[in-house]
Amino acid sequence: MTRHSLRAAGPHIKSILLASVAMAAAGVPGAALAQAASAPAEDATTDEASDRIVVTGYRESLSIARDIKRKAVIQVDAIVAEDMAKFPELNLAESLQRLPGVQITREAGEGRRISLRGLGSDFARVQLNGMEVLGNVDSAQDSRGQRTRDRAFDFNIFASELFSKIEVEKTFQAAQKEGGMAGTVGLFTGKPFDYASGTKGALIAKLGTNQYTKDAQTRFAGLFSQNWDNRFGISVSAAYSRRKTTEQGHNTYNYSNPGASTLQGLLGKGLDISKLSAAQQAKFLSGDLYFPDGNRVSSWNADLERIGITAAVQWRPADNLLLTLDALHGQFTTHRDELHLATRPINGTGSVAFDGAAGSAWPAIFRTGSTINSIGYDKNGYVTSIDVTGATFGSEHRRELSKNKFEQIALTGKWDATERLSFDGHVGYEKSKYDTPYDDKFYMRAKGNLVADYGSDGRSATFSYPGWNPTNASTYAMDNFYYRSFYNKSELAEGVLNGRYELDDTFTLCAGVAYHRFTQDGASYFYDAGANGTTGKTRGTAVGDITDVFSNSFGSWLIGNYDRGFTKYNEYHRLSPNTRDGVGGALQDIENVYTTKEETESGYLQLDWDSDVLGMNFRGNVGVRGYHTKTRSQGWIQGDSYAYLGTADVQGSYEGVLPALNTVLEVVPDTLVRFAATQNLNRPGLGSMAAQGTAFRNEDSGEITASRGNPNLKPYKDTTLDVSVEHYFGKIGLLSASVFHKWIKNFIGSQTLTNVPFSQTGVPASTIPGATDSTIVKEFSMPVNVPGTKSLTGVELALQSQLFFLPGALKNLGVVANFTYVDADKELTGISDMSYNATLYYETERWGLRGSVSHRNRWYSGLSDNPMSADTRGFEGSTYVDASAFFNITKAFQFTLNAINLTNQKDTQFWGQNRYLYNQTQSGTTYMAGLGYKF
Repeated sequence: MTRHSLRAAGPHIKSILLASVAMAAAGVPGAALAQAASAPAEDATTDEASDRIVVTGYRESLSIARDIKRKAVIQVDAIVAEDMAKFPELNLAESLQRLPGVQITREAGEGRRISLRGLGSDFARVQLNGMEVLGNVDSAQDSRGQRTRDRAFDFNIFASELFSKIEVEKTFQAAQKEGGMAGTVGLFTGKPFDYASGTKGALIAKLGTNQYTKDAQTRFAGLFSQNWDNRFGISVSAAYSRRKTTEQGHNTYNYSNPGASTLQGLLGKGLDISKLSAAQQAKFLSGDLYFPDGNRVSSWNADLERIGITAAVQWRPADNLLLTLDALHGQFTTHRDELHLATRPINGTGSVAFDGAAGSAWPAIFRTGSTINSIGYDKNGYVTSIDVTGATFGSEHRRELSKNKFEQIALTGKWDATERLSFDGHVGYEKSKYDTPYDDKFYMRAKGNLVADYGSDGRSATFSYPGWNPTNASTYAMDNFYYRSFYNKSELAEGVLNGRYELDDTFTLCAGVAYHRFTQDGASYFYDAGANGTTGKTRGTAVGDITDVFSNSFGSWLIGNYDRGFTKYNEYHRLSPNTRDGVGGALQDIENVYTTKEETESGYLQLDWDSDVLGMNFRGNVGVRGYHTKTRSQGWIQGDSYAYLGTADVQGSYEGVLPALNTVLEVVPDTLVRFAATQNLNRPGLGSMAAQGTAFRNEDSGEITASRGNPNLKPYKDTTLDVSVEHYFGKIGLLSASVFHKWIKNFIGSQTLTNVPFSQTGVPASTIPGATDSTIVKEFSMPVNVPGTKSLTGVELALQSQLFFLPGALKNLGVVANFTYVDADKELTGISDMSYNATLYYETERWGLRGSVSHRNRWYSGLSDNPMSADTRGFEGSTYVDASAFFNITKAFQFTLNAINLTNQKDTQFWGQNRYLYNQTQSGTTYMAGLGYKF
């Protein structure tokens, strides 16, 4: 009986590549004819003696990944590198999206975070060489959760060339550490014993550009491995890349809904609405209208530099003992320039398109109110078009430096003590640090004209500036500077020991223990113009000597030049009073100051079996995992103007038992039926656990209100059933269908208690002068677990096949495709209900071509019952098309070509149940040509 492993360059280039993808989709007749007409005997993928296809390259990687899936007891999908430093995609997230059930989010066209099987990115755990990966997330845009401190992992920190394999475990087994309720993504770097004895290496150099940035994008990778007969080996790999990115387009800050008294007051400040009809004037002054905020044209530009280094040492001191030491360093540095031209009233409300007259600090051009020439709105009262003379604009230039560093070291051992008894485990440590030394804003104001049209449905945007040149410096005036800085740091120490004892030829008993200690801290520093004192010396001054003209695909306007601006006003990035001229007060606005610590001890007992039942192979495992987690969070309590009032220190704990059953039955040769019934958990979000909070005393009533996070939250917990049927055929063929259902409890909501003593809040009474532990807090709020169960049901379909049945050279065609549908309760956000991926490839031993399409439907990141609430937000559906090709010049040299986002897909974010435009950007097509050498 066989034993089974339990773990196993411009528009012209674009048109050519799109035509190539289309040709592949049509069956590649041109390629087939050329192949047949030239030299059929040279078709290296055909073994003429047996007329069989030899599986190599991309096909071979599909074959290996299929074998991993087939041999596993749990539900697994895998991606395997074709060769050293040759992962299928330029980005790990973009590779993962090719797997069923996986969806990704993007920044500047590049994959960043994943959602898995109906649950958002916070529920998908990522492990690197067996250890959980802690990555701090960065986004260019506030609307996407800039600098979010959560459990989601950002895949852009690692270069794909450093990895040899990815496994996505979709069902849980007791031998796996608890967590990652949606699933666990395992990343694996190459090891010296992965390669044959002797010396092996690879060098890759790539050069590319983007249709918008038009820069020279460089990408280098190298790997060296030395294996001394599987007794001792070392391997080292390194990857470096540098490129510019841009996202540009139109956006709003959602909306403003000023009341009738506010709008009436603006008429007294110089606002003119006389050109509107009587009915329009009445509607305008009613306070019923929702005005787009910002009316903004934007460009998020970045210069990205990524460095990755891995090293592995393997030593087999005895035939039955293997030791592996892995180390990885990743560094991702971003120099970002955000450039915006938006409506920003000086004497108005919100960031609407109209304004009153500015005061004497401003030049004469600003001392006249706006005139609204026309206005349009829909049945919900949302203003879909507006024509304004004398609108006030803000030009914002935000510059930022962000440094994201990751380090991990892990020692893994495997010891076969006897023929039946074996042990394995690891100890490791890792640290992830996200640091923003500066994130500054350079504000100017301008006076001009605007026509903003959001379409009849409010879902598109067109801006024009009749009679105004946004590059005319005489219509601008300086406003001020705003200085900010941020940091987050995460650390993890872990130890795992497992034992396996083969009771007989059928049953194996497994047991293990694990220790896991996680800590995270951070802070955000905000030093605005009022506190830093720049407003007094800068506001209203001329800007002709400190500006540059900026242009992108959507417009041209003036932006502030930091070097010249800092020189003119004797300024610099600072978080304290100016040492040169003394302006500025104390830094007060310090937020997100908290430390969170989790310490978990866990253990499991699992019985594996591999047997025959009625002539059918039947294998699986059943087990139980117990865990005990202690939490502690310390965080600042803050009052008015973010004043520090004291530190809360709150501890909590939880424990539980997680049963798991996984079975595989081979009902007929090459056809498997899987069934899994499991329970797993997901630890609460870090923001919900944070002990940071607020405390205020009302000066009139004397009543006290307070709030904080809750480190005593229980984890989310799910019960999952999973059934799949898989049919394997040929060398790489796979057809599978999977149905899964999850019941999830312990969701997190907010609770408000009234009239409770300070002693019950976890907020120190000393935060309010004169208060004691028995002082009554009128209202106290914190996150709590809410009763009830949420559920989701999903279906995954997958197909991969080499089209061997086609005649002649067409047999080199192949397809990989999948489809996922999820029906979930509306509270489960962050996932599209439908997604699909398809790759059509044509590959010979000499050359090959791949075209891929990835689609996900509309998805929500937040929901509200109020139709006009911006708490409802999400992204419209998107379809990305990528292509790649290779040509083997010799056995050692290979030329490659990649094109990402061939159709320049729009990324559209919306707000409200009517899906009004929030943000719409494009990032352009990126092309990359490379040369690889292996030895």
